[in-house]
Amino acid sequence: MPLGGASEAGVLASDSKTKGESGELIEPGRALALADFAPPSIGAGERMIRLAYRAGIPASMLTLPLGKAAKPRIIAAVENPLSGQAAAGKALRAGHFLVHGVKAPIAQIDFGGAARMTPPFERVVHSFSWLADLEACGAREQVAPVAARIFSAWLDANPKALARSGKRPAWILANAGTRVLNWLVHAPLIFAQDDKALRQRVLDALADTARWLDRNVGSGDDRLAEVVGWCGIVAAGLLMVDGKPRRLYGEAGLVRALGELVGDDGGVLSRSPLCQMEAIELLVRLRACYAATKRETPAAIESMLTMLVPPLLSLTHGDGSLGSWQGAWAIDAEVLAKLVSASGVRTRPLRDVRQWGYQRVVGQKGVLQFDAAPPPLPRHARSGCASTLAFEFSHAGERIVVNCGGAACAGGLVPVRLEQGLRASAAHSTLVLDDANSTAVLINGRIGSGVAEVELDRRSLEAEKSGSATRLEASHDGYGARYGLIHRRILILRDDGTELRGEDLLVPNGRKGKRGKVAFAIRFHLGPGIEARLSEDGQGAGLALPDGSYWQFRAGEGELAIEDSIWVDGQARLMPVQQLVMQGLVSRGGGNFSWLLKKMG
Repeated sequence: MPLGGASEAGVLASDSKTKGESGELIEPGRALALADFAPPSIGAGERMIRLAYRAGIPASMLTLPLGKAAKPRIIAAVENPLSGQAAAGKALRAGHFLVHGVKAPIAQIDFGGAARMTPPFERVVHSFSWLADLEACGAREQVAPVAARIFSAWLDANPKALARSGKRPAWILANAGTRVLNWLVHAPLIFAQDDKALRQRVLDALADTARWLDRNVGSGDDRLAEVVGWCGIVAAGLLMVDGKPRRLYGEAGLVRALGELVGDDGGVLSRSPLCQMEAIELLVRLRACYAATKRETPAAIESMLTMLVPPLLSLTHGDGSLGSWQGAWAIDAEVLAKLVSASGVRTRPLRDVRQWGYQRVVGQKGVLQFDAAPPPLPRHARSGCASTLAFEFSHAGERIVVNCGGAACAGGLVPVRLEQGLRASAAHSTLVLDDANSTAVLINGRIGSGVAEVELDRRSLEAEKSGSATRLEASHDGYGARYGLIHRRILILRDDGTELRGEDLLVPNGRKGKRGKVAFAIRFHLGPGIEARLSEDGQGAGLALPDGSYWQFRAGEGELAIEDSIWVDGQARLMPVQQLVMQGLVSRGGGNFSWLLKKMG
């Protein structure tokens, strides 16, 4: 199994003591071992069936004596393990799709995909994730007619699977794979109506799409899309008649794809918490399909769930909500808690996720999250952000320093035109040179050249007067080629969580420094509801938090200003916030800029 995206792109980590410091060595988080990470053990006969099915021999030839294909049917009912959003379900009953706060009339949706919708709407409509929302908002007999109407319209627009993937949104691998899984999990809702004609159309479409997945499962945009496709194949193999060959084929492919999806600490290679959540959701639903057929879930799937949950928890704040990283927004604690509960994994957050690249430091009520790795490699990125060496900090559940977040939900209440800006370095709480991104931000969620290597050092500090603390030091080379400068950031959080010290250094990356000066800006995007006011000397700011606490920010060098900013909240809504900006000109010979954030009173 490969190392995670951070290691692939070059993270150099060390845990050492500096002369004159009293420190305790902080060991990196122990990577969870994969137990029995292999397809379920099968005999020689089943192995031959799997090979034959992979070679293209129809399942009917492998399971029935005369090779006569049985009519499509579902052999078991699945108990849905993850409820949807009741508000979105109520909107469907009222005649609208509701996606990230935006309504679209069902009657105006082009289910064929010729008139393209925004990506969030395309995912919801063509993956049929809206079925869970309908189930969450009323009794089955009340919502089934709504599902039947939408289903009929979709089937009219998509009478047959396309030959190849990607031509239309319905036939993008991730949408098709999720659609098969959702159709099978929510089959009791779909078939609640006594409509034999619709039932047969759905079953035929299900069989057609499952065959399409068999042929196109290798055509995904990234590893997660491939995992989605394999999950659809396995689910169809479990729950459809004559499915044994497809199940054997799918289990082998799924286990292989899962092994290529994550690093050895369980973080997905896209470094996106949203993708981490999607992977967990897929496996939870697939496990429910195994339970419905009274089959034991393969050990590899249980092991992968055990690996996926701790890294996700490492990006939660004190209130249980999610940090804003790699396109994610501040997803509510309730949503995360429901997902973790459904996974059945009881664990703690990883504090030192080397391969996934996020460092977590907890000081009583204070929580520090630090991006200490390169962005994901282009082939893994979905909403890739130039966020290297950015941080978020919260105290007692109040977010104090944040990233803007929300690039992945652009197309809802977040306008599509803001998507690339939300992925930029300036949308994160880090240092920016000359208004340039530390890693190039490209279209369609991709990223280009920039940060290739990050050095990281983490240790604990002991001091008689100031108390114990955790020190993080990291540097990246994203500005080295253009400006001849390496950005190094040091963060020190006291163990009582009331003081965060920082220093940003720019160090020449060659023996001969370049001449001239370059503009710099160190941005600290502030959490919602914080009122900021500059001090009289212009080198500090007072921060009044919604909970009534008061924090002081002090800047050692540069000009300090308060500017407007935006932040995407847990409901994917744009919220106006403020940001502190330390800015000025720095010599090509380098410079250092210290700052302090401290709770008063």
